[in-house]
Amino acid sequence: MYYVYILRSVKTKRLYIGHTDDPTRRLEEHNTGRGGRYTRDNGPWTLVYSEPLPDRASAVRRERYLKSTKGSWEKRRLAGIVD
Repeated sequence: MYYVYILRSVKTKRLYIGHTDDPTRRLEEHNTGRGGRYTRDNGPWTLVYSEPLPDRASAVRRERYLKSTKGSWEKRRLAGIVD
């Protein structure tokens, strides 16, 4: 099982979307500087949404959609940001 997750920066309030097979481990990696430059520079992070998907390909498709212009409204809704 894979997951698409949305993180919210405590410091900047920005959102980050990714996919993983272990959301708890991945959040720890982001918060300890092992998740990549963007998350290292904008952390600490809190997990605001996680969605299980049957396989990695499905998780990648869902992640790409949420990162797209079409999916931006849904991303904000899932993260609890209401305009």
